[in-house]
Amino acid sequence: VLAMEDLSADQAAEVLALARSLKSRSKGAPEPVRPVVGRTVALVFEKASLRTRVTFEAAIRDLGGHPVYLTRNDIDMGKREAIKDVASNLSRWCSALVARLFWHRHLLELAHYSDAPVINALTELEHPCQALADMLTIQENFGSEKVKIAYVGDGNNVARSLSKLALQLGYEFAVVGPENFWLDPAPGLLQTASLEEGLAGAKAVYTDVWISMGDEHEQEHRLKVFEAYQVDQRVMSMASRDAIFLHCLPARRGFEVVDEVIDGPQSRVVDQAENRLYAQKALLSKVLGVEA
Repeated sequence: VLAMEDLSADQAAEVLALARSLKSRSKGAPEPVRPVVGRTVALVFEKASLRTRVTFEAAIRDLGGHPVYLTRNDIDMGKREAIKDVASNLSRWCSALVARLFWHRHLLELAHYSDAPVINALTELEHPCQALADMLTIQENFGSEKVKIAYVGDGNNVARSLSKLALQLGYEFAVVGPENFWLDPAPGLLQTASLEEGLAGAKAVYTDVWISMGDEHEQEHRLKVFEAYQVDQRVMSMASRDAIFLHCLPARRGFEVVDEVIDGPQSRVVDQAENRLYAQKALLSKVLGVEA
């Protein structure tokens, strides 16, 4: 699973249903199901991580497997060692590779030369694991209702993956921000610079950092153009009265969102973070072809 479109609508729905089941079962403290005992999964992480690393390691261990965490210091793909050599070696030892890389083209090359399945744990273009956790959170709050999701700010990797998943499953999706930071056009995708238009009727209001890793050289420009899109109580009031607030974290408080919103009663950011565990456990089960 390298990009969101690698899962069909039916496959994505199956992953989400399994994630809900896994979460429900975990709360009841049942006998653990460990379908991948004896299997090793490599976590190839060029980028720093809190939520992605911990939830993948926990998911792999919960399923009975063994995670091996590898940083740039261990591999340094494309410099210390060719990507094809890294892929061919790791796939002889590991049942799957989970890769969090700076460049999507390197992920594609890793997957091309790997005999084991590869899961995208973030690149500059896509973040499908986050999108699955986001949708799980939305469905927990609104059930089967196909609500409108408003993504405020930078049309980045998270926005790209979530918009694909949402539209695929029949949800409304709006990107609200400066035109130069919109996504590529897609059927059913609303993109607008108007907060009022984008947030009208929205039941999920989402934002992310304005300056992602790798965008630091644009910091001054980005802070200026996104200033009007800070999610505060005024912005939340433009959405539906029962709207929830989402953020993939880490957040730069006082920039893209104010404390009153991210810590307020509409916020579901901690639920989102928790749901990374169940979404990824479900995705791993599907990719490895096991029953969880």
